[in-house]
Amino acid sequence: MHETPLSKVVDELLRLRRGTSHTSRDRSAPAGFGLDPALVGDFVAGTLGPQGEAALADQVARLLPFHWALPNKLTEAMTQVIDHLGGQRDLMAWLDGHSGLPRLVARLYVLMGLLDQFSEEPAVVTALRESREQTPCPPGLQGYLVPETDDETLGSIAFKIEELLGDGREKEAVELALATAAWLRQAAPRAEQLDPRVGDLGELMDHIRQDIQASSAEA
Repeated sequence: MHETPLSKVVDELLRLRRGTSHTSRDRSAPAGFGLDPALVGDFVAGTLGPQGEAALADQVARLLPFHWALPNKLTEAMTQVIDHLGGQRDLMAWLDGHSGLPRLVARLYVLMGLLDQFSEEPAVVTALRESREQTPCPPGLQGYLVPETDDETLGSIAFKIEELLGDGREKEAVELALATAAWLRQAAPRAEQLDPRVGDLGELMDHIRQDIQASSAEA
C-alpha cells in the first residue's frame, strides 16, 4: 500500500471509529465466524507458518466489521493478535500484507478512517455541500445520501461500508468506497481553497482509489 494514506490516518483507526455516531455495535457476527485458538496461540508465540498466518488474517478480516460487538472470548483473542502486532495501525499493515479479503478489508478501513477524520474538517464538509448544489446525487451514491450534507455525512458512509463488509457484500462495499473517494476527489480543490491544510485530500483519494481497485481485483 502507498504510505501516504496510512500516514494520514491516526494510529488507532478503530478507536477513531468508536467515536462516531454510526457503528456496528448492535450487530453480531454470523454463526461460524471466529478465531482459531491454535492459530492465535502459535501466532503470538511466533511459531505460526505462512499458510496458518494467511488463514488467521482471513479470520480477522471477516470479524473486523463486528469488532464493536464481539463476545469477551473473541475480544480477548483479537486483542492478543493486535498487541502482538504492536497496535491497530500495525494490524492494518499486517492485513494489507495478505492478498485477498484481508488486504481489501485493510484498505477499506483506511478509507473509513479518513472519512471519519475528514468529517471533522469544516472545509471538506462545506466543499461537499457546495458540490451537491451542482450535482445533488454524486455518481454511485444514490440511496446512501440524505438531502442535507453535514458533519455526519461521511461517517454514515463509513458505517455503510462497514455494514456491507459484515454482510459479505464486498463488491458493493468497494463500489460505495470508490464512489465516495471520487466525490471527495472532485471536492478537493474547493476544500483546499477554503483551508490549505487539507490540500493533500485529492492526492490521498487518488492513492486510496488505486489501492482499493487493486485489492478488489485480487479478492
